Amino acid sequence: MLSAEWRTLAPSLSEALAAGIRNAVLDGQIHPADRLPAERQLAAQLGVSRGTVVAALARLRSEGWLATRHGSGSTARIPASLRLRYAPLSVDHHGQLLDLRRAVPAAPHDAYTAAIRGALADTPRLLLEDGEPGPGLPELRALVTGRYTSQGLPTLPGQILVTAGARAAMYLLTAYFRPRHAVAESPTFFGIPPILRRQGARIAPVTVTARGWDAGQLAAAFRRSGGGIALLVPDFHNPTGALMDTETRKEVAVLAGRCGVTVIANEIMRDLDLREPPVPVRRIPAAILIGSMSKSVWGGIRVGWIRAPAGLLRELLLHPLCAVCVPPPLEQLIACALLPQLDSLLRRRAAELRSQRDHLAELLRDDQTWSFTVPHGGLWLWLRLASTSGDDLAAKAAAAGLALLPGSRFSPHGTHRNWLRLPYTAPVPVLDRAVALLRQALGPAP
Repeated sequence: MLSAEWRTLAPSLSEALAAGIRNAVLDGQIHPADRLPAERQLAAQLGVSRGTVVAALARLRSEGWLATRHGSGSTARIPASLRLRYAPLSVDHHGQLLDLRRAVPAAPHDAYTAAIRGALADTPRLLLEDGEPGPGLPELRALVTGRYTSQGLPTLPGQILVTAGARAAMYLLTAYFRPRHAVAESPTFFGIPPILRRQGARIAPVTVTARGWDAGQLAAAFRRSGGGIALLVPDFHNPTGALMDTETRKEVAVLAGRCGVTVIANEIMRDLDLREPPVPVRRIPAAILIGSMSKSVWGGIRVGWIRAPAGLLRELLLHPLCAVCVPPPLEQLIACALLPQLDSLLRRRAAELRSQRDHLAELLRDDQTWSFTVPHGGLWLWLRLASTSGDDLAAKAAAAGLALLPGSRFSPHGTHRNWLRLPYTAPVPVLDRAVALLRQALGPAP
């Protein structure tokens, strides 16, 4: 039941036993709802005193890892605090490095396990088919089209191509268009410039700040990129958190039509609106849209989609890369079970992220070392540093035990060196620790 080295996990035997049982639940050696042996029996099996077992089980019970009913013994479970929260468990590990370079969610445990069971129950019909890649399961495409239509953008199933996440969608689209020129934001998600450059595109950058997109640079970049593409992140932009306003979206559409540029809008962050209530912004007219469940549900569910004219999608289906950009049918069935619950899940997660955002902002406020704007949504604060570079501070923070991404990682041309991205996806105690380590890296105030 327990690993052989459980006694080495903590200084005292009771703490070590609690850690061993906790790890056994996480590793699947003890399943949730499994009944543990009686205290005397467990003590005899492990060669420890009953008092050690009692203390360990009491610790686990207080932490939510055990449920105990009088006369029925104790059963294992995953604590509700872990099953429901946004942050992965790994950010709680107090090892040598607190890693906040990635802002990704843990799966919603209860909803996801139920979705897996539902998907397995629906597999008999799938197993009688060929399982070959295609545009996506009809039921999943219907759910995605229904979501767009309910948001005010009428959509038909023929306008949806299911992909293995947003990055697969970007690879497929850029491989199809093979643009010589491309508009991209600066800063931008660090995965976008390599995707564009892989196709030989020359990037025309557009500066984005927390206040928005530079209108003059937008016009100049579109003129330079005639006949190419624009790959933009208009909703709670990574890393600035900016939300493109309606007038700028209209201007992007006008520029695209005038310059012959195809606009691709990566909407992976669109659902993470932390305003209460959310305030939907109209989409960029005529843009190809990319959606994904990786930020709202779980990075491990590699399900995304492209919304585009049906004719374009028919051509994408013939592209050699398309077959490797489509997720397996079982994963699509899991997405089918999760999408109808997405809005209720988003409400819970938005409340959690909003609280963590506000807590982190309060920790950092009134400090002359940096400045920032609290974003309306997304997953991070974008810190402008006053007297040090983001690269230097990130290196010093890593030495102190905190891994962060400096601003230069998000620049297509290596600029933004006085910036640092700090996610608020971790629980409050971890954010407290992160800020303490960041200040330790800065050293004593002059």
